[in-house]
Amino acid sequence: MKPSILVTRRLPPTVMKYLEDQFTLFCNPKDRALCRDEMLQMVKGREGLLPLLTDRIDDQVMEAAGPQLKIISNYAVGFNNIDLAAASSRGILVTNTPGVLTDTTADLTMALILALSRRLVEGDRYARSGQFKEWSPLLLLGADVHHKTLGIFGLGRIGLAVAKRALGFDMRILYHNTKQTDPAVAEQVKAHYVDKETLLKEADFVSVHVPLNPSTVHFISTLEFGQMKPTAFLINTARGEVVDEQALVEALKHKRIAGAGLDVFEKEPHIHPDLLPLNNVVLLPHIGSASLETRTRMGMMAADNLRAAFQGLLPPNCLNPEVFERDIFPQH
Repeated sequence: MKPSILVTRRLPPTVMKYLEDQFTLFCNPKDRALCRDEMLQMVKGREGLLPLLTDRIDDQVMEAAGPQLKIISNYAVGFNNIDLAAASSRGILVTNTPGVLTDTTADLTMALILALSRRLVEGDRYARSGQFKEWSPLLLLGADVHHKTLGIFGLGRIGLAVAKRALGFDMRILYHNTKQTDPAVAEQVKAHYVDKETLLKEADFVSVHVPLNPSTVHFISTLEFGQMKPTAFLINTARGEVVDEQALVEALKHKRIAGAGLDVFEKEPHIHPDLLPLNNVVLLPHIGSASLETRTRMGMMAADNLRAAFQGLLPPNCLNPEVFERDIFPQH
């Protein structure tokens, strides 16, 4: 008999077909997130769970699933939505989908840099509203991207991919990590390591790519905005909580920085209401990985993690391999 799994939201068609072939598939039939009671009901008796980053998978959900739940295959790189300690204590494998969305998120980061600097969203609204009557030398003047300084917080996979794209614009690249990146890797993109304050003071564009953990909550706040150039732009395609949105609102309103591009929000999907009317902000609904190709690859990776576990193999993207090593899966 095929293992029984729950998918909490429909995924791209190719992924759904693969899951239907491999498993006894139960899927949320609604085009919205499951509410708490629905999640607790639908997870009962399932051997595998494929949730989204927006699904809170805690000990209560695992208890509701029952002892047959063997693997939680998260459809995301991040896994802050899953109580990893609770899963490990129950002998449940947890996996994610790293690497697959690197280039797509880097593309979007570069798109936000260009949209902000060249006022593309403002220009689109201006043209659509019928205000464009004639060309003017002062109409919607923006800022150049080429030969400017890009500051990257977090020169990991995505930060490095953004830096590669920035090289095409002849940008000077600064970066700051908790630990310096391998010099040979940094040299590939001509990235120079600096301290946090130097990056903020010198960058024309500050792009955030740090993971979310206790040390990075409000990593960018009032102090940091005060250190940035008044002509500088902030871009966040990492996690919403790393930017203090109230501090960002104040910085934008008082012109301490020139603008911001956000794909993620501190209390997502809620957006700070004072950001909505500002013309110097580009707001996106968390679409960093939203290409058909990438979302399909994410789904196939999550599905392959499930399949490996039920074949008695260590899933390739396992976050708690010690569970496997404790012979939770005796057939391996």
